Amino acid sequence: MKYKHGKNLKIISKRSVFIDETVVIGDNVTIYENNRLEGNTVIGDNVVVLPNNYLIDTKVGNGTIINHSQSEKADIGNNCNVGPFARLRPNAKLCDNVHVGDFVEIKNATLGEGTKANHLAYIGDADIGKECNIGCGAIFVNYNGKIKQRTTVGDNSFIGSNCNIIAPVNIESNTFICAGTTVTSDVNEDDFVIGRVRQETKENRAHEYLKKIIKK
Repeated sequence: MKYKHGKNLKIISKRSVFIDETVVIGDNVTIYENNRLEGNTVIGDNVVVLPNNYLIDTKVGNGTIINHSQSEKADIGNNCNVGPFARLRPNAKLCDNVHVGDFVEIKNATLGEGTKANHLAYIGDADIGKECNIGCGAIFVNYNGKIKQRTTVGDNSFIGSNCNIIAPVNIESNTFICAGTTVTSDVNEDDFVIGRVRQETKENRAHEYLKKIIKK
């Protein structure tokens, strides 16, 4: 039994592509080389599957582009951009117009419409609102060693680079979390949150420090 597909399906290299018989593919889809589509995967219309993806039991919305990524039991909305090197784990949900970039991992979490996590982030057990920015190196710390807990982030919020969001917390809409901040308690709407050690500068001391290192 062959998989179901709509009109104008274009597979660049049939030799290097595996598509399960249970997969359903829409109209005007392009699939490049080195792709594997398994299980109950559903590909919408006008989707581009660039090289080197592994999709299993994943729903992909219309107009989405996926590049060099892995997705299992995830739901990807319309006009999303995923990858390269993204990993969507079970119960990851991307609403429409979401961008998930390189080395971003999402597990049991929802990203609202227009939200972007461009690179180097872990988002686990979280509900992220619309039009949010998740900065480079941001970590949603969902596990305390015994149980996993959940975080909520409201619409139009900014999570800066290298932030740690320690669950369970509720960050309301229109908030700004500065780079390098560790959030451990709830944040109210329109709050500006900064939590980092202030820089200490010792003038004209760099050479002394370097001499000690060289001696070692």
